[in-house]
Amino acid sequence: MVTSSLVLVICLALLFDYTNGFHDAANSIATIVSTKVLTPFQAVLWAAAFNFLVFFFVKEHNVAKTISKIVNEHFVTLHVLLAGLIAAISWNLITWWFGIPSSSSHTLIGGFAGAGITNALYMGANGITAINLKLVLTTIAYIVLAPLIGLIIGYIVTIIVLHLSKSARPSTAEKWFKRLQLLSSAALSYAHGGNDAQKVMGIIYVALIAAKVIGTGSAMPEWIPLACYSAIALGTLSGGWKIVKTMGSRITKITPLEGVSAESAGAITLFFTQYFGIPVSTTHTITGSIIGVGLTKRLSAVRWGVTINLVWAWIITIPVSALIAAGVFALLHAIH
Repeated sequence: MVTSSLVLVICLALLFDYTNGFHDAANSIATIVSTKVLTPFQAVLWAAAFNFLVFFFVKEHNVAKTISKIVNEHFVTLHVLLAGLIAAISWNLITWWFGIPSSSSHTLIGGFAGAGITNALYMGANGITAINLKLVLTTIAYIVLAPLIGLIIGYIVTIIVLHLSKSARPSTAEKWFKRLQLLSSAALSYAHGGNDAQKVMGIIYVALIAAKVIGTGSAMPEWIPLACYSAIALGTLSGGWKIVKTMGSRITKITPLEGVSAESAGAITLFFTQYFGIPVSTTHTITGSIIGVGLTKRLSAVRWGVTINLVWAWIITIPVSALIAAGVFALLHAIH
């Protein structure tokens, strides 16, 4: 049955998807803007278009399926989803305001898990039984693995590209790499849309089951992917200018060649994890790729002080989001 609570959950989920878009816009456009291949406005249009194009080509929603199973169905209620979304949106806005490229994926997972655990405790159950521990631990493992994979692929791709272009004239090579960066940026934006929008699809799908609009195991209604890809594309159009500077220049100085390598490495990593339904962070992945590119020059080319601060933000995102969600759920429970 469609209720006001269900409508609110869907609206908040799409709002989160929108904030995910402008929060993570920097992931897709920072390098292409910093290398002056596109202006910021052109870059967000380019990224948003490829965020949305995923709708027409990707019909397997493996990441959405994973997200829908983070909290065991017995403990999922609309209040759990509301609390998780409020926590995730709050953390996204806080980190965006301070220009911290944290993970929208992990704040959503942390919020959902924290609210689910709190609900289980209110029901007199062991809180840990509320979550699918295997999926949560896999997600936590990829906080380390995703940037590491991105770093390794970024390093390898850069070495290969440098080797292939070593005999080219610098001016000719730069011209070609600027053209290629359009393709690598498009691939990264496409992978970003396919990976991140699916997380919200999983939340809306679970909400429909919790509200008994559809049954467990039902096919995902077509309007959900359409709405989610639209929301993340609109968010990307809004841009994330505070984070662009961090991603585009503060980690390491990026040239068109290095931009192609970093974006290609990020896209490859995201395509791989999307195929296996692993909800990784686009932010973590592209940061690792940029570091890998920087390491091909020298160790000191990477600004490790900035990088360490980012890592701290990554570490605290899931627990802080879970705590915020627990507090919001307790408040909703008290009001109800």
